[in-house]
Amino acid sequence: MTIRQPCPPALCDCERERLLALPDADQRILQLTRQEEKRLLERLENLQSLADLERMQQLMHQQLGIRLHIAPGHTEVKSMRGIQIAIDELPGLCRKTRQSIPAAIRKGLEKRPEIAYRLLDAHDLFREG
Repeated sequence: MTIRQPCPPALCDCERERLLALPDADQRILQLTRQEEKRLLERLENLQSLADLERMQQLMHQQLGIRLHIAPGHTEVKSMRGIQIAIDELPGLCRKTRQSIPAAIRKGLEKRPEIAYRLLDAHDLFREG
């Protein structure tokens, strides 16, 4: 199994070495090599539907242990920035990757705004009261 190369010292807070030192720790995230990360980000930037986004969330959790939460923000949603994208704390997940995944999803939503509309509708923001 190929694992991700270490980040430059002092530039990341991923705790990769601590994760490797724990024998019973979930190390699936270390399978996300830089090449695999590029493929993941490209895939997230090219989402096809809300179901596609949900499937990607499921796969990221199953294969890498990444728990991703996507929901409308607490304030008014006027742009893709109003949609909250959060990743649960996960030892071994690089700081840059924690920033790149939400950015790639936002790019995907900007390319296909109908996905964002379906996401908002799924959270009852478009329902008549």
